[in-house]
Amino acid sequence: MKIGISGKKIITVTENMTAKSLGSGELSVYATPSMIALMENTAYTSVSEYLENSQGTVGTLMNVKHLSATPVGMEVTCKSKLVEIDGKKLVFEVKAYDKLGCIGEGIHERFIIDNEKFIAKTKSKLENN
Repeated sequence: MKIGISGKKIITVTENMTAKSLGSGELSVYATPSMIALMENTAYTSVSEYLENSQGTVGTLMNVKHLSATPVGMEVTCKSKLVEIDGKKLVFEVKAYDKLGCIGEGIHERFIIDNEKFIAKTKSKLENN
């Protein structure tokens, strides 16, 4: 894995991606949580082929600005770029665009994990409850 890996995803905004539908607002416009999910998906899939079969990544930080509203039916394109590798920490620049320009941008951090160990540790919370 090396700095510069990029990803790109294109979606069309649907009603179930709106602030009204997700409960993050009252309007039927592309919701910030939907944009964040798209940014995370774009980042993690961009590096997945560089991981071992037993590895995955988990998001640990998202610092984004949602700059412009996008209506239902319009396409959104998300781009990610790996800008830093610090041990198991991966730092991405993420940006989202609709046909009129940038609608969101920020920084996203993910950590490389061993999938089985991560799930076992998470499930152990139920046993220690």
